[in-house]
Amino acid sequence: MKQPTPAIVAQDAVHRLPRLALWLFCIAYVLPGFLGRVPWKRADITAFGYMAELARGATDWWAPTLGGLSPEVDALLPYWFGAWAIQLAPSWLAIDLAVRLTFIALLVLTLLATWYGTYFLARSPLAQPVAFAFGGEAQPTDYARAIADGGLLAFMACLGLAQLAHETTPALAQLCFTALLFYATAALPYRPVAPGLGAGVGLIGMTLSGAPSMALALGLGCATIYLLEARQANSDTKPQKIRAAGLLGMTLLCSLLATFLNLWHWRIDLPSGDWREWQSLGRLFLWFTWPAWPLALWTLWRWRHQLLGVRFGSRHLWLPLWFVLVASMATLTTSAADRSLLLALPALAALAAFALPTLSRSVGALVDWFTLIFFSGCVLIIWIVWVSMQTGFPAQPALNVARLAPGFNHSFSFISFFIALTASLTWAWLVKWRIGRHRSALWKSVVLPAGGAALCWLLLMTLWLPLLDFARSYAPMVQQATTLISKDPSCVSTLGLTRSQTAAFRFHGHFNLQPVETGANCPWLLANGEIPSATAGFIPGKPWQLHAAMNHPADPKEKIYLFERQHP
Repeated sequence: MKQPTPAIVAQDAVHRLPRLALWLFCIAYVLPGFLGRVPWKRADITAFGYMAELARGATDWWAPTLGGLSPEVDALLPYWFGAWAIQLAPSWLAIDLAVRLTFIALLVLTLLATWYGTYFLARSPLAQPVAFAFGGEAQPTDYARAIADGGLLAFMACLGLAQLAHETTPALAQLCFTALLFYATAALPYRPVAPGLGAGVGLIGMTLSGAPSMALALGLGCATIYLLEARQANSDTKPQKIRAAGLLGMTLLCSLLATFLNLWHWRIDLPSGDWREWQSLGRLFLWFTWPAWPLALWTLWRWRHQLLGVRFGSRHLWLPLWFVLVASMATLTTSAADRSLLLALPALAALAAFALPTLSRSVGALVDWFTLIFFSGCVLIIWIVWVSMQTGFPAQPALNVARLAPGFNHSFSFISFFIALTASLTWAWLVKWRIGRHRSALWKSVVLPAGGAALCWLLLMTLWLPLLDFARSYAPMVQQATTLISKDPSCVSTLGLTRSQTAAFRFHGHFNLQPVETGANCPWLLANGEIPSATAGFIPGKPWQLHAAMNHPADPKEKIYLFERQHP
């Protein structure tokens, strides 16, 4: 007998994940990566550089520049957020930490929007489980909460989320506003005020964060889904038409705003016929969205009758699918593929959550075993390398670190060690819990993937944080310059420095940088040696004499030349 829905769920399978455990889980995922580090290259320090320039009044708020260069991403709002955080921060708070506190709030808002968006999709009539003949089926609210818990866990389990969601870049702002729009379109049939406000904030935020074309595509697509759903509904269609009209109106207003601010800059970069480029894109889709994508495909297969038979009445499938399709197309047609694919993760996680009621016990066990082996292996490697750096045994990992990051000095932090050890013991307890109790919980199959991803990220951001700070920041290179340049120079000329290098020398070295073209009479000159075209036509000689060549310890290809002005 063909069931009206593939979800057959009893009431005892939809008890909620304890709220305290969920909140602690989110905190353990959000804070590592934001706290205790310096800005990393290249996008992280570059975005911070624009924020610092705005905060000190060195550039126009409507057309920010850094070293005379405009941002690569046509964003305004993320830079404003960071600049306001710097201006409002107390004197005792480091300005880079003040910026990251603001972006912590954006990531927390992203998690909340993902949970509530999945929750309201699960409240849709066609998303409900099969009603039992004698009762006992899952109640709608409890079922929706369990699905939302699973969606949030699937979102945090995505491997591509960890690094990009912990950088102070426009990518995180775009992710946050996309998640807000996703929540708004899912919740509009139930609560018109808050979702309506969320839709407006999401569309405007995406427009001002460098993604006006995606805001246009998502707004028009969601409005179309509601209009088509209204045409196929047998009940009153007026509310659906009002929702669609509201979305259309807000989308058009955002398009006018983007036009007024001149934010329409198309940067289409179609993939070439090179097989290696397609392989790279394939690996990106495979690992960046793991483990959400196989679950999402399973959802589309198991719910295919609702997807194709009822068509646009199945908004719990069509809405997230549209978000995923738009972000995937942007991934294939832009150079920043990973940052475009990032915007698909909230909706992809929601699609993955609807696979949970349909998974058989054998499939769930396969997911658990693969996750256990994969993440336990990653945890073991992280610990072995850390022990080797601290003790020298085993010797090979420490030798590899010394070869890849020459000049790095090991250090021991009891706080980091304690946090990492506690998290590892919690992982062991979670594995024991998963195989021993609560097997009927609907969200059980994504607990280990989410826990493993969060644990590995936390271990990297505690045990390996000094090494990563050394290898992924410009601080070691700037320190070389500060030891060579005379104390407190009036200014330092620059030639061909990238945006990230300019931001790094201003933040870490506190140099007053002046492009050499301005003719400033600076005693020192920093020239980019990584890109020959950046310094084309510059011939060392009077008045400049080469003083030193500085390489990044972890990236020998990145080179900066230091010239000293020779006085007659």
